[in-house]
Amino acid sequence: MNSKPVKKKSKDSLFTRVNKWLHLWLGLASGVIVLIVCLTGCIWVFNEEVTSLLEPETNVVRQNRPVIMPSRLYETAAKLYPDKTPAYAQYQQGRAITLNLKGAGEQGRRGGGTTLKINPYTGQVVSVTERKKGEVDFFRLMLNGHRFLWLPPAIGRPIVNYGTLVFVVLLITGLIWWYPKKWNKSTRDKSFRIKWGASFKRVNLDLHNVLGFYALIFLLFIALTGMVYGISWYSKGLYWVTTGGATLSEFKRFESDSLQAGRHYTPQQAMDLAWQKVITRHPESEGFYYTFPDTSKASLTIGVTVYPSKGQFYNNRSYTFDQHTLQEFKQKGIYGEAYEKASAGGKLRRMNYDIHVGSILGFPGKVLAFLVTLIGASLPVTGFLIWYGRKFKKKKSEKGPPAQRSAQGRPTAKQVAEPVI
Repeated sequence: MNSKPVKKKSKDSLFTRVNKWLHLWLGLASGVIVLIVCLTGCIWVFNEEVTSLLEPETNVVRQNRPVIMPSRLYETAAKLYPDKTPAYAQYQQGRAITLNLKGAGEQGRRGGGTTLKINPYTGQVVSVTERKKGEVDFFRLMLNGHRFLWLPPAIGRPIVNYGTLVFVVLLITGLIWWYPKKWNKSTRDKSFRIKWGASFKRVNLDLHNVLGFYALIFLLFIALTGMVYGISWYSKGLYWVTTGGATLSEFKRFESDSLQAGRHYTPQQAMDLAWQKVITRHPESEGFYYTFPDTSKASLTIGVTVYPSKGQFYNNRSYTFDQHTLQEFKQKGIYGEAYEKASAGGKLRRMNYDIHVGSILGFPGKVLAFLVTLIGASLPVTGFLIWYGRKFKKKKSEKGPPAQRSAQGRPTAKQVAEPVI
């Protein structure tokens, strides 16, 4: 009897085997980290829009008249909470002013503190939120998970930072594994289409491969911009490459001249004069972030950050003033000058956050960031199911009776011995 020769499967090259090994084991090692970071980032993208919907009382119709001064906010806080001091105020067109107060031992945005929402035109307090030490709102909870997995920051931040670096490697190795050896109709269908009518195993494989491919370039941008905030050598190296060899300037904290305390202005006068200087330069801006000086600490300063565009941060401008003399300090580097005057590399660095959250493209960009991070969160799940199905179901089938382990379409020894009736 002539039998057809058995075709031997071609062996993968060393590079291919190493690539598959890296993708598999790095994926298993970092899967939980990627899942949490992507899922919490996905939720965080629309924090402002969701908050606006859930707190309609904080939406204020824009009016063509001046908003209340920082000193008025300071006085309101002193009347309601004399044991607390204002930390910062967020002015945003169309929204109530967010005034955060801190008491002794409270951490402000990261836990504890009191938040007042104040009508920017009338000064009326529209809502009050008090949190005990360690308490945070839902979106701050999501951000804490995104940044350090709800662990102590000293432990969680390095895990997230280098877990993101591993994710970049996974995206690259995944692309290499996905790339077909031959391009034909069959490989195109498998590489670019999800076969929804197939078995669960096939659909899961398609979800991992096809969705992973479509989201890959966007996930790379999100991951690479995210590492800027956590890995110092990467941040400096990226800036050096994108600017043609320039060195990233260190952020400098300025101090007020404590010897001048009480000689020029009262604290309330200084607060308002610093505000007026900035708002006069940027009358049409969409938002301001005002940092109050702690009057009990004479060395602290007044800070005002201007946000010209709604929902975007790349073109912001920051100003710092001596709380006693109102001397304006000049920050060096890319954040010490207007966005328009920065070099191409400097502009790219200033766009980093907006690229990371998708707001660089406006609302459509945030929708895109939401979708691709949702896909990013699914990749560890679908990848684990692929590995589990191949690893453990194969072992289970090997433990079954010989009749079940025989080749498809080939009779067992028992079937050959028995006559066919």
